[in-house]
Parts: sequence; C-alpha cells; structure tokens
Amino acid sequence: MAVLATMDKRLAGRTRQESDAMGIVSVPAAVYWGAQTQRAVANFSVSGQTLPVELIRCLGLIKLCAVETNAELGLVEKRLAKAIGLAAEEVFAGRHDGQFPVDVFQTGSGTSSHMNANEVIANRANEILGKPKGKRWPVHPNDHVNRGQSSNDVFPTAIHIAAALALKNELIPALRKLHKALLAASRKFRDVVKTGRTHLQDAVPMSLGAEFGAFAAQIGDAMQRIEVAVDELCALPLGGTAVGSGLNAHPQFARKTIARLKKRTKLKLRQTANLYAGVAARETLVSASGTLNAAAVALAKIGNDLRLLASGPRAGLGEIKLPALQQGSSMMPGKINPVIPEVVVQVAVQAMGNHVAVTVGSLLGNLQLNVTMPMLARNVLESARLLTAASSLLADKCVSGIEADRKHAESFVENSLTMVTSLAPVVGYDKAADIAHAAYASGRTLRDTARDMTNLSEKDLTNLLDPRTMLDAAPRRATSGTRGKTPDQDKALSRWTNEGGH
Repeated sequence: MAVLATMDKRLAGRTRQESDAMGIVSVPAAVYWGAQTQRAVANFSVSGQTLPVELIRCLGLIKLCAVETNAELGLVEKRLAKAIGLAAEEVFAGRHDGQFPVDVFQTGSGTSSHMNANEVIANRANEILGKPKGKRWPVHPNDHVNRGQSSNDVFPTAIHIAAALALKNELIPALRKLHKALLAASRKFRDVVKTGRTHLQDAVPMSLGAEFGAFAAQIGDAMQRIEVAVDELCALPLGGTAVGSGLNAHPQFARKTIARLKKRTKLKLRQTANLYAGVAARETLVSASGTLNAAAVALAKIGNDLRLLASGPRAGLGEIKLPALQQGSSMMPGKINPVIPEVVVQVAVQAMGNHVAVTVGSLLGNLQLNVTMPMLARNVLESARLLTAASSLLADKCVSGIEADRKHAESFVENSLTMVTSLAPVVGYDKAADIAHAAYASGRTLRDTARDMTNLSEKDLTNLLDPRTMLDAAPRRATSGTRGKTPDQDKALSRWTNEGGH
C-alpha cells in the first residue's frame, strides 16, 4: 500500500501537529490527511486493506459537485470554493489515492474515510491558496468541504455511484464480450450432434451449438439483471444528512448537486424517494450484490460445464478442446489443465461469499443507520471487479479458441440408448423401455434390437433413429436471454447480438 506515494520526500520522517475536537495529534508532515484520519489509522489496524479506489474517487467527485453547489447558493466563498474544487478534482482523478490509509474495517458509517476525504481536500485546497497544511484555515474540512453533508448520506451515495459505474462501464461490457463469444461458438457448433446429459446420465441428442447457445442465454439474462441493478443504484440518499431529515442542508443542495453528479457520470441519478430509508437501509446494495451473485452462478456453471465437456483427453467426455495455455502438472509430463474455467469458478465462489457478507451486513441497519458500509462497499466493488476480469478472461483466453471434437461427440450419440425416446410415440413408452433394456443387456445397437422387437420398416427405423431429426423440435427463442420475454421482446433483445448491447 503506497500510502505516502504523494509525499514530499524532503519531509519524510517529520511530523506536524494537528488538532480536532479531541485534542492534538502528530501527523506525518508530508501527508494531506489530518487529525481524524491519523486517529483512525492508529485505531483500525485490522486487515491492511484500504477502501477501493473507485469509492475514494467518487467521494472526491461528490465533494467537487457539492462545493460547486454551495458556491452557487452563496454558502461557500467563491475563492475558497475554487480551491476546494481543484483539490476535489484531483482526488476524483486519482492523484491522491495514496492519501487514504484508513483500513476498510473501521467505523461502520465510513465516517473515518469520509473525514479522510474532507481533510485531504481541505489541506490540499489550503496549499493551493498558498497556506500551510494542518491549520484548517482558510478552508476548514467540516465548515467548507463538508457543508450541507453528513457521512450518513455522502458515504452511501458514493457507494451507489461507484457500484453503478463499475457495473455499467466495466462489468456489462465484459459480459457482453463473453456473450458474443458464446454466440459465435453456438453458430460455429450448430451442426455438431452430441448426446445431451441430465443427472450426468445420457439424455436425448442435441447440438453442441444449442449447448453454447444456452450458455449465451445465461449471460444475456445476467446482463439484463445487472442493468436493473444499475438503475436502482442511481437512487441516492444525498440530502438526508444525519438521519434522513436533511438537517443543515440547503433545500436546493441535493437537487443541484445530484444534477451535477448526473452530468459528470452520465448515470440516471436521482434522489431516493424516502431519505430516512435511504440513510438507514441498504437493500439496494443487497439487490445489486444479488445480481452479481446470480452472474457468478452462471459463470461457475459455464466454467464447470466446459471442464466436463473438455475432460480427457482419452478418459473423459472430450467433446470439445480448450486452448492449451500452460503445463498442468509438476509431475505428469504433457498434462494440460482447463486453467481458465478453474479461475472463473474460483472468482465465482469468492463473489458468492461476498454476497453472503453483504446480505448479513445490510441487515445490521439498526434504527436510523447501517454500520457496515465500508465492508459492503468493499465486497460489492470487489465482486464487480473480479467478475469483470473473469468474464473477459473466459471470452478471450478460452471460449474464442474452443474447438469441437466432432467425431468423438457423435460417437456417443451412436451408442446412446436414449435415442429410443423417438420410438415411444410410435410403439409406446413401455415397449420403448423394453427395447432400451434389451439393447443394454445384449450390447447390441438400438436399431438392431428394435428391428427384432417391432414391426417397423427399415425406412421408419432410419427416420426415427436419425439424431438430427431430434434436434430443435420446439420453436426456438432468442439466445439473448430467457427471462419470460414475449416474442416481440425477444426480437428487441437481439440488439445484444446485432448492436453489441444498448
């Protein structure tokens, strides 16, 4: 953790004295943070993990938009507001990421990290104005940088914006890339006939293309759910201040500040309908995390299925071949493992664990405030970041290079006893079952057994036992998703394929 990355090396090892309501604190001379941050550093030595930089930068963005609003409303002197705005813009741009040393496991409201932002911006603004750091003058971290705000509305607002940006700008594009790769594979393998499997037992024939089309539909569904989550995250509790009443905030502060945030982020931001609930409750994060959890389940299912389909090369299913990326064993020469699907499964499991923590943490919103917000932010943003990377990796290093072993896949079909299913409407279920059992016991083919046990002609047997006639017997729906859409909605959803998303 490069906490002192932006320090002036000439001041390394030296300290300055800063004060807050609790007294005097020694602070490293070169840093921009102040007394409250320094106390938090001393008190919360837990994990060594700091807040995600996405959240830190969103705090800077909120402070920038807030001070512009306060200057417009005449609540902060324009000269000071300009310096505060420049400092906040630097935080938003990531220039001071190293100035946020507080452990993620801290006071549950995020007050320590919120004051960290206020202090960094105030000290940097004073420096811009030609004043020394640590004097809290002429710019004060509370009176000016935090004017009309509270940790209790600013911190969850920052989480919502950071999460919405991560989902919209990072995760959805990565899933879209994977979706396209899976659709391409579906088209590529549409004429490869294989055995379907239910309960890990032989089932009726299907195409390998249909199998990959189902994977694509899962990812299409995930994108739809995440889009809904982004919209929900755009409802912000800003303006509620301490408990949702809006105490000490100008009546126009939230509306004007949210309008500025909306313009900067390109998100459809708005104030939440009930500020008391917006401050006290975190179900929106649970819902967003739930969509990540569902996406993780889909990715894990796809990853595990790819591992099974590629198992072998001689003692497994071996219906597909994954790209060979690296040696798979320190002992067995020539062994190649499905490393990318294994990474994806591990990421999915981590995201699922994060969702459990988000769920439990969110129920700890006792009375007017949730007290696990830094942990919630960490888990939601980590899940988004990991799933983004895993989806892109799966598309680029695995799915795009998959090849089918057509001969091997079709050999299973020839020997499958479930092909007898097509005989059932003609000879009856019980008779078809007798044919299957007899073929299994004798080791003969279904065709030979059915020829002896029925009066079906050779032409009928050929037609009924042709695996290609068993494919896609029902009308197909769009492969973009499966979430209960009408035909018209399915047609509209084809934009994921044709236009690369919304």
